Parts: sequence; C-alpha cells; structure tokens
Amino acid sequence: MRKVSIIGGGGVRTPLVIYGLAQSQASLGISELSLYDVDPARTEVIARLGREILRAFDKPFEIRASTRLEESADAADFVLNSVRVGGMSARARDERIAIDHGLAGQETTGPAGAAMALRTVPVTLAHARTIEQVAPRCWFINFTNPAGLITQALAQNTSLKVVGICDTPIELFHRIAESLHESYREMTFEYAGLNHLGWVGRVLLRGADITDRLLADTDLLRGLYSADLFDPALIQTLRLIPTEYLFFYYSQRKAHHNQVRAGATRGEELQRLNEGLFQRLTSESSEQALTTYREYLMRRNASYMKLEAEARSAFVTSDEDIDPFETVTGYHRIALDVMNGLVSDAPREVVVNVLNRGAIEDLDLDDVVEVPCDIDANGPRPRHVGRLPEQVRGLVQAVKAYERSSIRAALTESRSAAQLALLEYPIIGQWEIATEVLRSLCDADPQSLGYLN
Repeated sequence: MRKVSIIGGGGVRTPLVIYGLAQSQASLGISELSLYDVDPARTEVIARLGREILRAFDKPFEIRASTRLEESADAADFVLNSVRVGGMSARARDERIAIDHGLAGQETTGPAGAAMALRTVPVTLAHARTIEQVAPRCWFINFTNPAGLITQALAQNTSLKVVGICDTPIELFHRIAESLHESYREMTFEYAGLNHLGWVGRVLLRGADITDRLLADTDLLRGLYSADLFDPALIQTLRLIPTEYLFFYYSQRKAHHNQVRAGATRGEELQRLNEGLFQRLTSESSEQALTTYREYLMRRNASYMKLEAEARSAFVTSDEDIDPFETVTGYHRIALDVMNGLVSDAPREVVVNVLNRGAIEDLDLDDVVEVPCDIDANGPRPRHVGRLPEQVRGLVQAVKAYERSSIRAALTESRSAAQLALLEYPIIGQWEIATEVLRSLCDADPQSLGYLN
C-alpha cells in the first residue's frame, strides 16, 4: 500500500486529484492521502470534500490534513507539489503591476511569472530539504508554476527524484484529434519545447503524416484553442502548432489591450470566484458542497483564456454538459498517468518536464525540457528530439537563459541577477522596464521578495 502527500493540499484542484487517485486505486493501492497546507481551515474544507468524493468508491483511502510537512510527507511514496506562495492575492497583484507597466498580466509568463518564480523557488527548495529527510525515496511530482523553472530548480539543487507535469500539451493533442473527429489513440504527436513554450511539429494519423493537411485548414486551426488566440496565418507561417501560452509571446500587445478593455486580470477574477467558493463550501453540507464545487469548476473552465484573447471578463455558466471530474485531460489526469507509469514495468508515453539529457540538442544536458518521455518503474526517459526548428530555437534558448538566471537569483539572493533575468526574458527585454518592474514587484511584496539584495 502506498502513501501520497500533497504540498498545498488546500488548493482548489486537490479534489480532482483525490478523484483521480480513487479511480486508480486498483493500480496504485493508495492507503493514505495526507494534505499539507499553511491554511488549516481551507485544508479541512478540502479534506471534507475529498471524503465526500470517496463515498462513491468501494475501497476509499484515508484522508488526513496536517499543518506539519514532516508529518504529512513522512514515508510517502509520492509527494505532489502544488503551492501558490502568497495565495491568489499575490497573483492578482503581480498581474496588475504587469498591466500598469504596459505588459500582459499572466501568472506564469511576463512580470507576474517572474515574480511567481522568485517567490516560489526558495519556498519549494526549503520544502524539498524536508522531503529529502522524511521521504528520500519518494517521487516528487511538481505541479507548481512556473512548472518547468521550478522543476529545474529542484532537479539541479536536490537529491529528489523529480518530474514536472502540465496538461497543456496533451490538451492540445486531444483538441487536434477532436477537430479531425478521430481517435486520439490512433494519432502520434511530435512535440518539444519548454513548459508553456512548446510546439507540435508533426502529426501522424494511423502512421500517415497529416501535418500539411492540418496546416492548410484555417477553420480547423482556429478551433484548436478554447479562445480565439492565434491567427491561422501565424501557425501556417511557423509550420508549427503552438500551445496556448505562446499567445503571450506572439500577441503580447493584444493580450494587454484586452485586459485593459476588460478592466480585470484572470487572477483578480479567480480571487473573487475562489472567495465565494470557500464561503459556500464552509457552510454547506458535504453533499451540497460537492455540487457547488462541480459548478465552480465548470464556470472556471468555461472562462479560460477568454479575457486575454477576447476581453470577456465575466464568468459565465458553461453550456457544455461535461462533468469536470470525467474530462480526459487536466492536471489530475496527467498526474495519474505519470504515477501509474512509475509503478509499472510497462512504459507509457507522457509529455513531462525532465532533465534534458541530450533530448533537445540546442540546450544543456541539465536543463529541464518538456518532451515526450517513456515512463516506467525506472523513471522517465526523454525521447530524442534533435535540434529545434530554427523559427523557435532562439526564443527557447532566450527563455531558458531567463529561467537559469531566475534560479541563480533565488539561490544567491541577488537582485542584480533577478534584473538580468528580466532583461534576458523576451517578453520584457529592456533594461529600464526590467528595473522598474522588479522595483514595483519587490516593493509590493517585501515579505516574499525582500530577500533580493
């Protein structure tokens, strides 16, 4: 029997993970799930919701809430890292600062992404030191954003077995399959990049290359995303299909303009939505709370990327009759794919964030990249990609330089290194803006960013 610990267990995505773990009980054999969080009240609410979810399953595991990481992670087989240092209020504040400096406010890219990284690296490494002591043999699965950067900080500075996960690539794969009215399992996708900076280079259907057919269909290209993100001419010019977060690189001005028009950022809207959610979950019965939570997920999912791409700021009720627990993609799905792979002798292919080890020839061996991996009980093995296409190679190398400098800034507590990171970052890329943005971020959050000197 296995134990799972979630760092940040009071987060709103934890019930989805609980549902996924219950579905995989036969293969994973979970006996205990421990939720650790700095907010005990929220954690108890999530734990109660999780126990309600488990009532639908024959062999439920025990759910515990803990305020001590040592206790929560002790002898764990899997530790899932899903923290948001500073909470949603820090995200909302960072995104607003970005907008005030003429840049899009987004939690994993641009100034807000940089602040999130600098705020999170020290905390995550401190957590990792504890895990090294109490669960040295565990698999440490990182959900925490910016996922690739945080995974690299962990992989290069701890002894833990680390893998980073994100559902963005597989979400795009499934959308391509659905657009063609074909089975996802009969398709092959060649993919490479960094977290929130990846592209599909080739698509095969039952072994036949259909990439040209896809790229020629402008209506299909427009329908690949949850909002109107990319001009099909851009995709056709690249001859690569970008994941959705490339919108903040290729259309930074448009994203900023739409946020200004909408008068809000995604973080500000989620902050309001989450506050209302927890007020209701606290007062409702367990059964009603589960209904409330499901409705919350449907509203949240229906509004995804709408604000940045279309200036649609109001949350709407989804008209799709899709149970968010039963979707084929999502963080909980890819987490379970990875966990099931890690306990199996038969490898399964999953796109994850791991040490490069030569998979992408344009990056260092110890850089973390996002590529298809074969995962089994021996761990993830990245598939060889070769060189990146010339049209995206420079962007990837520049973003990786920014990630390295951000990690170095956190490790050395160096403000000048942080400023260099923002200068290297293509979204910012100007000394004066880097100076002003970093000053504003640090002044707004001296508790978490005041360590930079």
